Amino acid sequence: MFNQNLTLLTDLYELTMMQGYFKNRDKNETVIFDAFYRSNPCGGGYAISAGLEQVIDYVKNLRFAPEDIAYLGSLGIFEADFLEYLKDFRFTGDIYAIPEGCVMFPREPMIKVIAPIMQAQLVETAILNILNHQSLIATKAARVCFAAQGDGIMEFGLRRAQGPDAGTYGARAAMIGGCIGTSNVLAGQLFDVPVSGTHAHSWIMSFPDEYTAFKTYAEIYPSACILLVDTYDTLKSGVPNAIRVFREMKEAGIPLTKYGIRLDSGDLAYLSKKARKMLDEAGFSDAIISASNDLDEFLIDSLKVQGAKITSWGVGTNLITSKDCPSFGGVYKLAAVQDENGCFIPKIKLSENSEKVTNPGNKTIYRVYEKESGKIKADLICLADEQFNEADPLLLFDPLEPWKKTRLAGGSYTLREMLVPVFQQGECCYTSPKVMDIRTVCQKELDTLWPETRRLINPHQVYVDLSQKLYDMKIQLLNRMSEK
Repeated sequence: MFNQNLTLLTDLYELTMMQGYFKNRDKNETVIFDAFYRSNPCGGGYAISAGLEQVIDYVKNLRFAPEDIAYLGSLGIFEADFLEYLKDFRFTGDIYAIPEGCVMFPREPMIKVIAPIMQAQLVETAILNILNHQSLIATKAARVCFAAQGDGIMEFGLRRAQGPDAGTYGARAAMIGGCIGTSNVLAGQLFDVPVSGTHAHSWIMSFPDEYTAFKTYAEIYPSACILLVDTYDTLKSGVPNAIRVFREMKEAGIPLTKYGIRLDSGDLAYLSKKARKMLDEAGFSDAIISASNDLDEFLIDSLKVQGAKITSWGVGTNLITSKDCPSFGGVYKLAAVQDENGCFIPKIKLSENSEKVTNPGNKTIYRVYEKESGKIKADLICLADEQFNEADPLLLFDPLEPWKKTRLAGGSYTLREMLVPVFQQGECCYTSPKVMDIRTVCQKELDTLWPETRRLINPHQVYVDLSQKLYDMKIQLLNRMSEK
């Protein structure tokens, strides 16, 4: 799982195409591929970039080991000269990417790969596998945290994740998206993120009675005493026994720091309000009420509307699997091929569905912010060599409906280039921040979204526009293709 040679983490056709290029074309022909997605996950207004650190590790360690080559040889479809070539295979190209934790939008490159075509082709599957998964879970986590309105969200879906990798890297992505901790101890060790947990119903059931179970737990963990109160009867037994233990701790002079109860079943709105009243009347108004039980952003939002007195939320299955939207949908498309003069010739993929027509050429992305508010006005995809002056007016238009235009006055906006260099000539030139630092970046990024874009249902969609030069290139290619 971890520290594993992932070179063969690829679809077979990537390798068969590599051999085809090796046999029939200039194997050093440089191309540009863009990885992007077409629609925001979960019906939302944005996505969160996550997984770049693992992409970097993958590319750094891209090597065909002797056992890899032996296995490929055993398939009977790869010839000896191609297998010999693989022995010295290395990635020698350039990669640009949107940094982790950043907000991103449909149709803009998450990653741009500029490399000899065999190299660029091989890395497709692993890049998409890593980015699709972590970006999906980070986006889901951001939505869940938004619904909680500042309350802490704990990720604890490991046992329901689709395997160890999904559980561990999913926990990493959930932390980037805004969770305050995870139950996954391995994720805590690997990524230096907070881990937390209480106890299960089995702890309660293993003792003669609920009170003894609570008291024993409190004696062992007095500074982290969150008691699960719904094993037998939440209001008649669980909460009263928890109050009894808290009172005894207080009388014994034990500081009550992180303490409270957890609800894991029943009507969480009703039970939390009743439990809050009981705790307050007993003098424990600062006791935490945490809740779990198949929560997601919509249920948390509903419980908030109902006035639930929950201040901490544990979200498992629906977060770690993004249950209502289990795939991200990222794709990887050829955008340009370099000619013998070193110029990139733009390439375009056509489709009867206008959303699937690709944007050609060597591109970058500029994020356009409203200067007064600091909020995102739009994203502008343009050719990599285009320059803009913030003092000049900027015309934005919808590439699908180009009659829809907005002219920004010079000095009223700021620009930020979103793609940063990650590899140059095969050498990594980017240092990944720590996960908790990426989390901080993500919170700042989310603050640049308008509230209308963050709402859970029918959010406002941020415009992703094309520059005039890129738009004209695209139309020219489309016209040329239609004439054939």
